[in-house]
Amino acid sequence: MTTSTDVKLWEVRRNKSSKKPSWEVRWVVGGHEVSRSRRTKALADSLLSDLRQAMKNGEAFDVTTGFPESMLRATNAKTWYAFVLEYVDKRWPGAAAHTRKSMLEALGSVTAALVLDRPNRPEYAGLYSALVRYALPPGNRADQRPPDVTRMLRWLESASVPLAALEDEDLVELALTALALKLDGKSAAATVARRKRAVFYNVLDAASTGKGRILPANPLDVMKWKPPEAAERIDRRVVCNSRQARELLTALSYVGGLDRDRGRRLVAMFACMYFAALRPAEVVNLHKSDCELPTTGWGRLYVARTTPEVGKRYTDSGDAHDEKGLKHRANDEVRPVPIPPELVAILRWHLDEFGTAPDGRLFRQPGGGVVASSTYTQVWRAARALALTPEQVASPLAHRPYDLRHAAVSLWLNAGVPPTTIANRAGHSVDVLLRVYANCIDGDEEIANQRITTALG
Repeated sequence: MTTSTDVKLWEVRRNKSSKKPSWEVRWVVGGHEVSRSRRTKALADSLLSDLRQAMKNGEAFDVTTGFPESMLRATNAKTWYAFVLEYVDKRWPGAAAHTRKSMLEALGSVTAALVLDRPNRPEYAGLYSALVRYALPPGNRADQRPPDVTRMLRWLESASVPLAALEDEDLVELALTALALKLDGKSAAATVARRKRAVFYNVLDAASTGKGRILPANPLDVMKWKPPEAAERIDRRVVCNSRQARELLTALSYVGGLDRDRGRRLVAMFACMYFAALRPAEVVNLHKSDCELPTTGWGRLYVARTTPEVGKRYTDSGDAHDEKGLKHRANDEVRPVPIPPELVAILRWHLDEFGTAPDGRLFRQPGGGVVASSTYTQVWRAARALALTPEQVASPLAHRPYDLRHAAVSLWLNAGVPPTTIANRAGHSVDVLLRVYANCIDGDEEIANQRITTALG
């Protein structure tokens, strides 16, 4: 800890930059400007009085946090790292695997950044990995750690900033910057940054509420920093037409190499994404009992569960996939999806060719397990290379398996199917449906161009 007795205090002033009324205490320690906000002028005056008393007593002030040694001893009992471990322990039981993963990724990013300037500081990426793999997941803390991980986490225990120091907007800004970047230093996707910020906000909220609160207020409530705007609308360039979709499904039959059935086993799975707009996590858990497949006419799928792939460290079962209820729906809710005769025929063919897994699942790995995202993504890339032109392969067209779902919803919208019907089948709200797929509704541009042409004479 670097200290200094070169301290200058300024008068309390109204904080005009905050969203909520607050008062700002400002002072300088060893040339480093420090500020703290309080909700009332009385609280700000009280803090300023404590600082003045410490100056009169000749105390040294910490240059990093700006506080005198006596105040640090009172607040240093709990570091940010220690508080985060307690927070994870409280939130982990009962949380969905995806929620756990998002929480650990966000807290790993922040905790690796919120450290004091101490000797032998580890690289940020290594410290982040040690946190997410060994330190933060409750079930992994007893795992045997490599020597370098042990050294990094011991260093973090002593170098993590005091929780009370999060009143400093500079520190909070440092954490927000870490959330908005990937490990390689490039900007993270806007949706990722917003999701991580939400986790950070919740932890700060826990530190500023309740009986044992340490922060007087959530610093993000009075800061004007905003997460990057997330692009919600689908890029229409990813949407394939019905001819291209069928060519891609045909190409899947030719993907295999040594395993000749590698692509054929997944034709019906991808067909469900296109003809029924199922999400990949929904279709990998589709069972034979979920299907109505008449010999003629339309059939129906009953989608009841989703099986997202999140990683073994985040699930209670230790499996890579976490089975749960449908997205944004009650845990026992079922979504019926009518399917056209073409998909009915494909599913009947699949059952005749490959049968089901012992538990009734339609799609499985050769060993019987749930189809991994890495497996079906590799197969999809190979099918694109076979079905599309080199220019199309290099384009965003049907770049991901999920884009088949986008193509299905876009097709239904342009066919004039009522949005409420589409939303029910796809598992969206109408509001999300129209907002996300606004770019994929054809016709408006042509009508507008014709009207402008007429007006121009």
